[in-house]
Amino acid sequence: MQSTESAARRLQDHAVLWSIGEIRAGDVVGAACDALVAGLDSPALRALAARTRAEADHDVPEILPAALDELNLTFYYYPVDSVAGQEAVVRALARRMLAGELTPRELACRIQKRFGYELPLTERLAELDDEYDSLDYGGGRAPTQVDAEVTAEAHRLAQHPRTAPEPPDAPA
Repeated sequence: MQSTESAARRLQDHAVLWSIGEIRAGDVVGAACDALVAGLDSPALRALAARTRAEADHDVPEILPAALDELNLTFYYYPVDSVAGQEAVVRALARRMLAGELTPRELACRIQKRFGYELPLTERLAELDDEYDSLDYGGGRAPTQVDAEVTAEAHRLAQHPRTAPEPPDAPA
């Protein structure tokens, strides 16, 4: 069983990933269930965890902010194309890999597909994804060496300071 602290972090990460479209609302409901099992509790968290997959797409947008608020967690509204939102997704994916939810290769591949070389924070992971591709053709280092470097990058990214969302543009 995970600690309440790691369950809270996972729920908050799932909120970020969902808000940017990286995961489905049903995954957020699953994280809410895991949070309850880990010992977190609030009325909105229970309501969120009680949602079916069919209800999730409709109900998560309404219930999730309240659930996070009741747990003293912040729900960040990142514009989809914002650098702060992209960096939040990267940190959340890195933590998922470190928790064993993704393999190092899956992390590198997802980062490369989503951001390519456009996000300075993830350039090294994009390069490492290219190294994985060269392994398929018998070139480069041993897969375990690339895995180790991706894991080191994931640790660095998971510790990277959180960037607050950019404020919305002021009305003209």
